Amino acid sequence: MQRPAARRPAQSQRAGQHPAPAGQDRPGADLAEALAADRARALDLLPVSRENAERLDRFVALLLKWQPAQNLVSAATLPNVWTRHIADSLQLAAHLPPGARVVADLGSGAGFPGLVLAIALAEREGARVHLVESNQRKAAFLREAARVTGAPATVHAARIEAALPEIAGPVDVVTARALAPLPDLIALAYPLLKTGAIGLFLKGQDVERELTEISKSWTLQTASAPSLTEAGGCILRVDRAEPLVPRGSSRTQP
Repeated sequence: MQRPAARRPAQSQRAGQHPAPAGQDRPGADLAEALAADRARALDLLPVSRENAERLDRFVALLLKWQPAQNLVSAATLPNVWTRHIADSLQLAAHLPPGARVVADLGSGAGFPGLVLAIALAEREGARVHLVESNQRKAAFLREAARVTGAPATVHAARIEAALPEIAGPVDVVTARALAPLPDLIALAYPLLKTGAIGLFLKGQDVERELTEISKSWTLQTASAPSLTEAGGCILRVDRAEPLVPRGSSRTQP
């Protein structure tokens, strides 16, 4: 009587392999859990409408999709992207002047704070956020993010000095996050500040030192509010900026 052929081992058990233990894919699951918890914290701190929460969800999903190839943000910040980046940017919305509709965000990077502000303003009639980013890959991401979220944003893929003349009409607010030390930042934003825009800048723990340094070359009218997301950080509002020496003139007499 012929014996039945011996069964071949299942694919996962060949060559000494063992079935994958439960939870082997935990890195992805852990990130998803961390993101869900961080999202809840961020939106509890800064509630938004259901529509804007959905827009932010689409933005974060796109960022996670592009992140491996483009390295849009530090990988270490991905688990807390909602509080570290979204909420940090979103807190600026409460500091916009009443009726402000046009914002210019300098050095937008991955969309913080500019794209997040555009989402926050999506339901405000006539709102427009100009995202200035010279890195072409990041500019491409910003265009796609504006498309998938429906945010009222226009991307300017150019250096700040070249992009600002392209912005038609008055700008109400100029913003930036982690772009440059305050003296350099004010110099970059000055073309908008001198025509009536106010500055809203997310600054870190060195802001007092930067204010001392800039007082040597600029007269500023400022106010500040503590950051909701960074200990020691603040939102610096600049209502007026004037150079101590007019721009383009020499300090020395002929």
